[in-house]
Amino acid sequence: MSESHYFLKCGYIYVPDHGTSISAVAGSGVCVCVYDRKRCTGGMNHFSYPYMDATGKTTAVYGNVATITLVKMMQSCKSSLKNLEAQIFGGAFNPLMSDRDIGTENIEIARKILRKFRIPVISEDIGGEKGRKIVFNTHTNEVAVLKADSLRKADWYPYGS
Repeated sequence: MSESHYFLKCGYIYVPDHGTSISAVAGSGVCVCVYDRKRCTGGMNHFSYPYMDATGKTTAVYGNVATITLVKMMQSCKSSLKNLEAQIFGGAFNPLMSDRDIGTENIEIARKILRKFRIPVISEDIGGEKGRKIVFNTHTNEVAVLKADSLRKADWYPYGS
């Protein structure tokens, strides 16, 4: 199986139809990876805020929208809820950057939505003060997490010079 690479920007959801390495960079934002154990396929979201705070702005930048939509997208690809499992990454809080701990709020909304669908969280790397690069293999459900104090554009796929 030929594997491709995809960089997931904040406010997006990606559920590929073939094995893909999805990478993202998260600070206070959160990435949720959902994997179908039976079909050996998965998808990922990346959001910045826990919930929509304005009417009419139902976009994937909000965790409640992004996580529900990710689960629904997996179901539309013939995944059964009973075969799904999730991993949660990100949600950092740096008090030098903000007074509000939005990272913890993002983690909690992801957990709440996954509980609602009865999808178990099998792994997480959350909180703290460091940013993360997340690389999720949608075929094997393997995830690599790299933590960094500062994030340089050249550190991320497709690797600048």
